[in-house]
Amino acid sequence: MAAHTTYQAILDDALARLHESEAAPGPLAEAVAQRDRLTVEAQRGIGGGCIADAARLETDAGPLFLKTHPDRDDGMFPAEAHGLEALGERIRTPQVVASGSVDGTAYLLLEWLDLSRVNDAALGEAMAELHAEPQAAFGWPEDNFIGAMPQLGGEDEDWARFYGQRRLAPQLDWAAERGLSANVAEAGYELVESLPAFFSDYRPWPALIHGDMWGANHGGLADGTPVLFDPATYRADREAEIAMTELFGGFAPGFYRAYEAHLPLDAGYRTRKTLYNLYHVLNHFNLFGGGYGQQAERMIRRLLAELH
Repeated sequence: MAAHTTYQAILDDALARLHESEAAPGPLAEAVAQRDRLTVEAQRGIGGGCIADAARLETDAGPLFLKTHPDRDDGMFPAEAHGLEALGERIRTPQVVASGSVDGTAYLLLEWLDLSRVNDAALGEAMAELHAEPQAAFGWPEDNFIGAMPQLGGEDEDWARFYGQRRLAPQLDWAAERGLSANVAEAGYELVESLPAFFSDYRPWPALIHGDMWGANHGGLADGTPVLFDPATYRADREAEIAMTELFGGFAPGFYRAYEAHLPLDAGYRTRKTLYNLYHVLNHFNLFGGGYGQQAERMIRRLLAELH
């Protein structure tokens, strides 16, 4: 889930918090450790985002990263773990240690990684290599999440149909329930029906994508290796990934140069970028309301105008 905060600001805040005094492990950390056969020596809270709280645990297996969310019993963290594991076969991600629930609080326990500023060229090259490998079909075998909102699973060989029925249409349904005007929703459904026109001379292949690629969901190791985390993984047109990197910023020109040097973008990307970012803007309307509804309307009207 995106927000208007740079990755470096989040990193600096987390590092500052790590210099605070250590605290004894809390009851949840102790329960997680016991369940997963670890000894926790100390716990340091490092805040969190809009969805989960986070802490660093000092354990007999080394430092670990703990994400928690009370009353989240809908499979969010297991789905995140599955996404990390799939991406981790091709690009560096934190290794999953465990996920589960203790006394109504869901948790995800990950390898702790000391992150620094990303090497933009290395990230662009790594993303191109990730996207270049065709997958079996578009979609994902299970539902997962984009931010706190559901992201529907299912698989389809037709990308326009998948993107319309499993991405845009559900967001439009939820937006209509949350106050998006009927006229805008109707225009959105018209766009969904017209999606094949955007792919008349472009045939994307199913590529494994991170799915929530904004500036706070990547970093780098000391040796320059790019690291991805907090995914909303599925198999999609790779342009959907690149489009989101442009929506909220956080990616330097060197990232795009390196990406296109290895995997050039199609000329029609400039138009389809709006189509793909509409999904995230609708998702933000469903999460936060406000001006995202007007932004979604402008994007829908612009895309429909492209068809006439």
